[in-house]
Amino acid sequence: MKAYQLSADYLQQKIGDRKPEIAIILGSGLGSLADVIQDPIFIPYGDIPGFPKSSVHGHKGRLVIGRLGNKEVACMQGRFHVYEGISPETLQIPIRTLKLIGCDTLLLTNAAGSLNEDMGPGSLMLIEDHINFSGVNPLVGENDDSIGPRFQDMTRAYDPELSAGINEVAKGLNINLFKGVYVWALGPSFETPAEIRMFRTLGADAVGMSTVPETIVARHCGMKVAAISSITNLGAGMSGNALSHEETLDEGQKAAAELSKLVIAWLEG
Repeated sequence: MKAYQLSADYLQQKIGDRKPEIAIILGSGLGSLADVIQDPIFIPYGDIPGFPKSSVHGHKGRLVIGRLGNKEVACMQGRFHVYEGISPETLQIPIRTLKLIGCDTLLLTNAAGSLNEDMGPGSLMLIEDHINFSGVNPLVGENDDSIGPRFQDMTRAYDPELSAGINEVAKGLNINLFKGVYVWALGPSFETPAEIRMFRTLGADAVGMSTVPETIVARHCGMKVAAISSITNLGAGMSGNALSHEETLDEGQKAAAELSKLVIAWLEG
C-alpha cells in the first residue's frame, strides 16, 4: 500500500465522521491561525504513518482538523522543506493524504522576501504564478497514473477563481493585497544580492523556500490551489540589513493578524 494511503487511513480513523474540505498549510511565524480553529483535533506529524517531521523553529509540526469560518478544514501547523533533508518525493505524502481525506482545495501561506521596494515587511502578496528555481521537482520518479498524469500542466497553477475571491474579500476588509510571482529557491542559505537582482530581472516579486513543491503535487492530484505570501523582509542587498530566520519569524507574526482576518473572512464567504 502507498505511504499516502496508509496516512489517509490512519487520519480517517482519528477524525471519524469529520470531513475537511479545505486544506491549509501555514508558513514560518503564521501558525497562530490554527489556534483559533474551533472544535479541533490535534494530530502530531510524528504519529501519522509516512509523514516526515518538521525540524524548523516556528513550525509546531501537527495537523489540526476543525472548523474555521464556515468550513471544515485540515490545517498543517508547520510544513516540510527540501532543505531539511526531506526528499522531494516525500513531499507528495502530506498533500496526497489531504486529498484522500476529502480536501479538494489547498490554501498555502508562507513567509517570503520582497523583491519590490514598495512591498515592504508586513505586506501580504497573493501569488499569481511561480518560478521553480530549486532544480528539483516532487514529481520526479515513477508516476502514479491513478493520482495524475506523467506530465502535469501548470498553466493555471494558482486557481484564478479562488484568487479572485480572496482579492474581493481583501478589498472588503481594506487590506492592501499585492499580487505577484513567487520564486522558489532551495535554501537554507538566504539569497545573495546578485541572485536577488537576477530574480527581479526574471520577473519575480517575492522569494522563498517553500510553497512551489506543494502546489505542483496538489495540481497533479487535481486540487485547486491559492497561495498568500507574508512579506517579512526585503531581498538581500535591497535594504542593507543582514537577513535572519528570527526576523522572518518576528515579521511573520506581525502579519499573522491581517492574514488570519483575511483567511477567516474568505472561509466565511
